[in-house]
Amino acid sequence: MLRKFNADLKKYKKYGKKSSMSLLLTQQGLWALFVYRVNNSIYRKKIPAVLKRPLLFIGLFFQKLMEIITGISLPYSASIGESCYIGHFGGVIVNSMAIIGRNCNISQGVTIGVSGKGSKRGVPVIGENVYIGVNAVIAGKITIGDNVVIAANSLVTRSVLDNKTVMGVPAEVISENVSNSYI
Repeated sequence: MLRKFNADLKKYKKYGKKSSMSLLLTQQGLWALFVYRVNNSIYRKKIPAVLKRPLLFIGLFFQKLMEIITGISLPYSASIGESCYIGHFGGVIVNSMAIIGRNCNISQGVTIGVSGKGSKRGVPVIGENVYIGVNAVIAGKITIGDNVVIAANSLVTRSVLDNKTVMGVPAEVISENVSNSYI
């Protein structure tokens, strides 16, 4: 848990060029990630249910507090890789079953959620090194490849291959640009 949070903090330092203490006091995305990392660690640990349930109940209280304070919802059962960066607080919703790879940037107003009917109903699996722009929505049983850029205000409901930039409603591939200059 601490290793993953330390990787998140290092990424924030890369962008903010501030001290760890300054970032911990001022970055709402980092607050939400810390609560997520603690709760996810408890959720994934093999500990007796008699201990796990009360700890998760307390963790849920802090998760809800973070949602109220920051507008960022990161359920403990979601899978979020290390070196995550939430650029600005507010309106970030991640489904409890979503999978997000390491080294991803999530902008404000992003929704990563459930969509579809029948066997096509599900949540996204997002690869590594993905940049998700402001107010983007990624929904459904889809896969987002590695090194992908999802432009602001895009609606992604179909899978995206590695090393692509998508944009629009619905999102379409617009280039072969990769995310390294965004991350």
